[in-house]
Amino acid sequence: MQLNPSSGLSTDAANFNWLLSRFAEGTAGVRDAIAVSADGLMIASYIAGERADADRLSAIVAGMTSLAGGVAGSYRLGALNKVIIDMAGGYLLITAIGCGSVLGVVASKEANLGQIAYEMALFANRAGSALTPALVHELKTHAQS
Repeated sequence: MQLNPSSGLSTDAANFNWLLSRFAEGTAGVRDAIAVSADGLMIASYIAGERADADRLSAIVAGMTSLAGGVAGSYRLGALNKVIIDMAGGYLLITAIGCGSVLGVVASKEANLGQIAYEMALFANRAGSALTPALVHELKTHAQS
């Protein structure tokens, strides 16, 4: 495992964080983005606000993922693909990214949902294939510090 000297993270962890930042900065309409592990803990975030905002969004995304999982289990609908919540002032989108983790995105009302969903799928393909239990553990440890 190679370490990135500037962050103390492995190359894979630094790349995951870079991909999340690139997704959030490069996708029109994205306000905040967060990756959450299967146990509901934040593994990486791109949040305009403070740390408490990231923790709050992590809890919301984990809760919505759990609710969607409950529906999927009760009705035998299979694994989570996407959750989209449409509110008066914007959207919350959640998609599975691998290793039981999900990507949660808060988007503006003016956002093109098709484009955001497409970019989320690209992120899931790029970042999700690298997610292993060891990498998730490293990312969680770093995100909680």
